[in-house]
Amino acid sequence: MALSSTIYKVDLSVSNMDRGYYDQCQLTLACHPSETLDRMMLRLVAFACHASERLKFTRGISSDHEPDLWEHHDHGDIKLWIELGLPDERRVRQACGRSDEVWLYVYGDRAWPLWWRQHGAALGKLEKLNVVSVAEATLQSLTGMVTRTMQLSCTIQDGSVWMADDHNSIEVVFDSLHPMK
Repeated sequence: MALSSTIYKVDLSVSNMDRGYYDQCQLTLACHPSETLDRMMLRLVAFACHASERLKFTRGISSDHEPDLWEHHDHGDIKLWIELGLPDERRVRQACGRSDEVWLYVYGDRAWPLWWRQHGAALGKLEKLNVVSVAEATLQSLTGMVTRTMQLSCTIQDGSVWMADDHNSIEVVFDSLHPMK
């Protein structure tokens, strides 16, 4: 019998002062059996960083044709494509062809630098693409916040991202790989 996803309920307060976006989001996150808690929490942070009324989680890791998150225009075209991990270069090119903007969140302190050396020159030519990395230590700290029912807040101001629960406040630092800022 196949393992089923573990369901997490998240009450997420988003205060993005950089974009003037504020919302209280009631989310249900399904953590696929092959997904780590680090990756699940990065999905949640990516959601908070790009939060909008139309941003949605997809089938993600269990689908070859969808990103981890996306946002559509009124007319159905893809406005924002958000991918986590180290995808195939072809997949990233297709995402840039299908959407207005693509964000790629890479992680894995040993894996992503090698991946970037192999694909960075080619991907660096894609104008719609934004690539950021996040340190494993940060993801592990975020994983310490995981419970089956979470009450979290995300505050974004002057480019700084802070995730907090009742006991912890963690700064999530992203290093921009493309475009370099």
